[in-house]
Amino acid sequence: MKANSYVSADRIRSDFSAAMSAMYREEVPAYGTLMALVASVNDETLAADPHLKARLEATDTLDRISEERHGAIRLGTPEELSMMRRVFAVMGMYPVGYYDLSTAGVPVHSTAFRPVGAQSLNRNPFRVFTSLLRLDLIADAALRAEAAEVLAARKIFTDEAVTLVEKAERNGGLDTVDAARFVAQVLETFRWHDHAIVSTDMYKRLHDAHRLIADVVSFKGPHINHLTPRTLDIDKVQARMPQEGIAPKAVVEGPPTRTCPILLRQTSFKSLEEPVSFIAADGSWQEGSHTARFGEIEQRGVALTPKGRALYDQLLNETRVRVRPAADGSNAGEYEAVLTDVFKTFPDDWDGIRQARLGYFRYSLTEKGSRVTGRSADLETAIEAGLIQFDPIVYEDFLPVSAAGIFQSNLGDDAAQDFVASPNQVMFERDLGASVLDEFAHYAGIERASLEMCLGIVNMAVAAE
Repeated sequence: MKANSYVSADRIRSDFSAAMSAMYREEVPAYGTLMALVASVNDETLAADPHLKARLEATDTLDRISEERHGAIRLGTPEELSMMRRVFAVMGMYPVGYYDLSTAGVPVHSTAFRPVGAQSLNRNPFRVFTSLLRLDLIADAALRAEAAEVLAARKIFTDEAVTLVEKAERNGGLDTVDAARFVAQVLETFRWHDHAIVSTDMYKRLHDAHRLIADVVSFKGPHINHLTPRTLDIDKVQARMPQEGIAPKAVVEGPPTRTCPILLRQTSFKSLEEPVSFIAADGSWQEGSHTARFGEIEQRGVALTPKGRALYDQLLNETRVRVRPAADGSNAGEYEAVLTDVFKTFPDDWDGIRQARLGYFRYSLTEKGSRVTGRSADLETAIEAGLIQFDPIVYEDFLPVSAAGIFQSNLGDDAAQDFVASPNQVMFERDLGASVLDEFAHYAGIERASLEMCLGIVNMAVAAE
């Protein structure tokens, strides 16, 4: 079969994202309420800010707002991670970034599978934050061995899903029928199961070691633990969630409220306590419960350069030295006040961020610039003359401290535990079976390509003079 008769990876990803969203709304009805709230706030924000709407339209990102969402899963073994990489590749999603969450008291390290090209991101930006359990961080050797045995025995992908992945790899794609089967089969990996694969006693011991360990080890597969719509005003969503019968976490993770958003801000509603049956000693089922799944909202800002990220990390650390946010939210007001005060050091206008080389921007010719002849190609001169304009490049990735904060908030107030900080990207990439893309190099490449295109056109106009 010819390659052009295959369904595009972008289409498969879009179909999978839609199927995942529909399934999650059925499993977690509050997620549907959250989606409706976010859509309403986004409409209000765009109506009140015509310039923002115009720039989103000009950069082909307006349609992405309603589609923008990510999911998160937690895997148990290197084999699961490697196979998941192959599954996501069929959808045009590739591993970007390495995140060590052990420094924040969560025994996992992670990457984000996502599309990387501008066209693919504009078609559907769905991404999945994917964590691998660090069994080596479990102090109890006996429990570590038992957990490894349970994980080794489970199979999280259907046989047909594996067959279709192999077929796509062999042939270079999937036709319409196979693509639909692929989406349906892979969706089963992410489905919620209310029957555990461990006993009540083992679940308790796993839970006592860390609630996330219990979530990963105790079930048939890595149920999707949250999906995330994107909002243009996370503070407004946070304030309105209680009106919709949804209890938000106490503090929005990430930077403070700003005129020019940077990186990523996230909030969520509390996890559901869901009925689960555990294996009893006599082989029967024993009723119990498990808390893991929740709803999350994100607001995305400009991607920061290494210099910008270093300043962000410095300011966040300074804030947390002065006030560390309590898990129960008791000092949320104090924390947010200090965060806002400390971050006054970070420029809050787009040109200031750009000129300080703190963020990445996409350059384009204005209408005037596309007609000009005989002008200098110097960037600042061209911008001042209204020949070139710039727009912030949206940050498509994640923040480990924020991710850990969301995890801890939704695993319980006592979820933050002490683990030896042990980032190990080499081990992670070995288990993954591939290298992760460096996010800074990726954003720098996007900025450089846009700049070269603008300057090249201006240069040609000057040369033709």
